[in-house]
Formats: sequence, C-alpha cells, structure tokens
Amino acid sequence: MSDVKKVQKAMKGNHKAFQDLMEKEKVKLYKIAFMYVKNEEDALEVFQETVYRALISIKNLKEERYFSTWLARILINTALDHIKKKNRVVPMDRDLLENKVKPYITPEKEIDLLEAVMELDEKYKSVLVLRYYQDYAIKQIAEILECPEGTVKTNIHRGLILLRKTIKEDCINE
Repeated sequence: MSDVKKVQKAMKGNHKAFQDLMEKEKVKLYKIAFMYVKNEEDALEVFQETVYRALISIKNLKEERYFSTWLARILINTALDHIKKKNRVVPMDRDLLENKVKPYITPEKEIDLLEAVMELDEKYKSVLVLRYYQDYAIKQIAEILECPEGTVKTNIHRGLILLRKTIKEDCINE
C-alpha cells in the first residue's frame, strides 16, 4: 500500500495505518529532535509529543503527499516549545554526541562542524539541519518552516557564511 493511501486511511481514523507511517518516519524524526534538544531523554520526549500531536490533528492535514513535511514541522515546533519550556541552553556533551552521531558522521572535523551548526541562531540552524543533515529540498524546507523559498535560500547562505567564519577562527586559534 502506498504512503498516500496509508495517510488517507490514517486521516479517516485508522490507527494501524498511522502506526505504519510513524514506523517509517521515526528514525528521521528522532534525529531531528536530537539535533534540537541535544540529549536522548528530551529527544524521546519531543518525539513522543510529536506523535501525539500528529495523531490528534491528522484529520486536519490538507495534502496527503505532504505528510512527511507536515510531521517534521510538528516536530520542530514541539522541539522549540520544549526548549522554551525548559528555558535552558544545554552545552553539547561530546561523548553523548559521538555515541549518537557516530554511525552517520565519523570524521572528527565533521563533529566539530555539527557543533558549530548547533551554535548558530535558530533560523540558520533549522535550515542547515534540514538541508544538509536531513536532505530536504529547499521547497520542502520552505513548507516545513512556513516561509518563502527565498528566505530559506538566504538563511542557508548566511548560515554557511557564519559557519565558514566560525571554522576559520577555530583553525586560526588552534
């Protein structure tokens, strides 16, 4: 059964179809949540809250084909709500990061890059994580963040400039 058919069934109240869709999306969603909240416990909490919010509001989904981007948007909003609620800045624990990211990112320099990305302002971090760590297209990112494609492109460009400056400073300081 295609994903669009499953989404249609889920929208009509079929919990099995919704569960199948979530099973397919769970790893991607967890990775995005972890990028935002930076620890396993909070990432799982954000993921769980996202599933709940999606389940109760799936009947409001307008386009079945945008289920994945709709779900990612719910997750990002949930993660941002969680961060605001906790009202804290959590420094990235290098050991924990390496344990979670190691299968996906192995070289030491890429971990430093990830740390630099996570230190950026929220608008730059969001677009860079979605673009380069989750492989979303600019159009999809614009839909997820509910902003124009031009804004997404600008934020990616400015975020990359800030990253270059940060990495260049780190190289000079070492």
